[in-house]
Amino acid sequence: MSDTTLHKVASTSDLDEDEAMQVLVDGKEIAIINLGGEFFALDDICTHAYASMADGYIEGDCIECPLHGAQFNIRTGKAETPPATEDLKSYEVTVDGEDILVAVASG
Repeated sequence: MSDTTLHKVASTSDLDEDEAMQVLVDGKEIAIINLGGEFFALDDICTHAYASMADGYIEGDCIECPLHGAQFNIRTGKAETPPATEDLKSYEVTVDGEDILVAVASG
């Protein structure tokens, strides 16, 4: 059985609006995204080819892979455009004061 643990990954001041950064949580590469003042967390590695989504471009509610241009919905992780067909895993984010916390299952 797996438990979910909250991990402090960043501070709200670390990310400007419409900016992303990569963090490591238990060996998982996760992209933290500030979308208009709301924070979201997705798997950082594109499901199509190995590229960091944190290096991608934010357009509207989507983040675009810097390698082949696949777009994913930041709120849900859903693959919106080819060449990606598989969604990115999304993680629950909690903001506690200045701390950005991500819930990651362990075990």
